[in-house]
Amino acid sequence: MAAPVRVVSLIASATEIVCALGREADLVGRSHECDHPPSVRALPACTEPKLDAGRPSREIDDQVKRLLRDALSVYRVDADLLRRLRPDLILTQTQCEVCAVSLRDVEQALADWTGATPRVVSLAPNALADVWQDIRRVAEALGVPERGEDLVRALSRRMEEVADRTKSLPHRPAVACIEWIDPLMASGNWMPELVEMAGGRNLFGTAGQHAPGLAWEDLVRADPDVILVLPCGFDVPRTRREMPGLTQRPGWNDFRAVRSGRVYLLDGNRYFNRPGPRLAESLEILAEILHPEHFTFGHRGDGWVSHGAGYPA
Repeated sequence: MAAPVRVVSLIASATEIVCALGREADLVGRSHECDHPPSVRALPACTEPKLDAGRPSREIDDQVKRLLRDALSVYRVDADLLRRLRPDLILTQTQCEVCAVSLRDVEQALADWTGATPRVVSLAPNALADVWQDIRRVAEALGVPERGEDLVRALSRRMEEVADRTKSLPHRPAVACIEWIDPLMASGNWMPELVEMAGGRNLFGTAGQHAPGLAWEDLVRADPDVILVLPCGFDVPRTRREMPGLTQRPGWNDFRAVRSGRVYLLDGNRYFNRPGPRLAESLEILAEILHPEHFTFGHRGDGWVSHGAGYPA
């Protein structure tokens, strides 16, 4: 049996990976965004954002750009708390300096440490295969490589079952995934892969590449069958509050997806934005949205809702 490792996870997806590997007891600290499983919320939070995440999308984007322009981090790491926790291992990421605490933030926090410094494992997933590799890397760092292989195998099998069922479906709806409302951005990274596996035809964004900016005119021209709104870091209620940024644009009511009631709000924060074990559930959510006559996984009302279901546009 692997010896305990004192772990501080500064990225929510890594925290979920540690727990899925059966090593939650090793966690001694977390980031302010680590909230699943709920039991990890009892751990001390070693980070906080420098921006006001409660502001509208455009203001959040402006705050982020201002911080990055000044070569500042979007997050603050509590170096004193980190030192008191005496971690053997720190998990962080280099995939996105906006989405979570980055390797640079951790390196700055460790700059004046004396004596032995903890091992730092930085995750950088861009595509689904990278997520599986990161699970293996975390498992190796925890001394349980075989559990990593088992977890990857189980998640892959679960997702392949969905993908295999969609291959024979006669209709693949054209799908637009919106990752940010103002300014408008489409989803990238692993999302195009998930859409295709769920039986859709992804219109914007390229697998393995960051979320691209999206011109409103291009969205109008594409006229998707389905519009999925899953802003980075937002849950469903928060996304609904941001929807006027889309619904008040000229031509919104003319979209095929709007006319047919196929605009959906998804919990990006819990599922799609976190490259960890719950990407399997993310795929199931997409499948039951795109092909409700073939898939029912029970995520409706929790992981996603219809935008028009009893709510004004």
